[in-house]
Amino acid sequence: MRLNIALVSDQIPMDYLRPAFAARFPEAALHRFDTEVQAHGALSDIDVAVCWSPPPGLLARMPKLRLIQSVGAGTDHITRDATLPGVPIRRIVDTEMAAGMNAYVAWAVVHGQRHMAGYIANQRSAAWQEAPVIPPGRHRVGIAGLGVLGQSAARALAAIGYPVRGWSRSPKSALPDGVQAFHGDGGRAEFLAGCDTLVCLLPLNEDTQGILNAELFAQLPYGAHLVNAGRGAQLVQDDLLAALESGRIASAVLDAFVQEPLPASHPFWHHPRITVTPHIATRTGPETIARLTGNHLAQLSVMA
Repeated sequence: MRLNIALVSDQIPMDYLRPAFAARFPEAALHRFDTEVQAHGALSDIDVAVCWSPPPGLLARMPKLRLIQSVGAGTDHITRDATLPGVPIRRIVDTEMAAGMNAYVAWAVVHGQRHMAGYIANQRSAAWQEAPVIPPGRHRVGIAGLGVLGQSAARALAAIGYPVRGWSRSPKSALPDGVQAFHGDGGRAEFLAGCDTLVCLLPLNEDTQGILNAELFAQLPYGAHLVNAGRGAQLVQDDLLAALESGRIASAVLDAFVQEPLPASHPFWHHPRITVTPHIATRTGPETIARLTGNHLAQLSVMA
């Protein structure tokens, strides 16, 4: 029986996956369901849905569905659908994805700590002007979220020389050497008080929705920097704008947003102390996604 694979997204076209999936599954039929093509293929035929932020209710209309494959490390963009069918969900576990996040977080931390946005602005006006040079050892970085990506980023920052601390909802049994660990509501205030830069790599759930808000910003040292490479819904946008206006937050690097693509009229685009990147902190290659989808399918067949 021919395998039917759906490439599904409510935010981005998924055709970048098509060559890799065609090579990995040469006998399969590939169908596309995204923002540009809403109904290409028969829902009743789909065996596998390869997803990023699928339209709510769409997966429930696939009666033959056997596997839901996320194209990212998280699955919250899938599980938020209240109509989700009882089908196995698998995520991407990719060592290259961690390396990509390490590079992004290191760049974002340095970008804020070393005043790089100011240097870029100075270049446009041919202004040779130095900002204070503070060594990494005197700039404390906190990582909220100590999963695979968070721990890897903590290790990379510590190797540069930054004092690194991490916070998670529950205790972690093993952390990279030198990383000071905090957990739970009881440890959050102490964690935040020692973050000259706060990096958010938390998963999105009921506890983390809107967690980057005025109350949290007030617990950071005055003039701290923010990096959000987690989820857009974790940030209260108006609270960040107010914190930047008051000086409570010195700068922000943002990679995830409630609405993607970020609308051209959004104030983040033109704010002098916000750097916007289009959800590219890290990315798994199409070939890896196709390979892991095949592995997950094979595992389900063995279990059947």
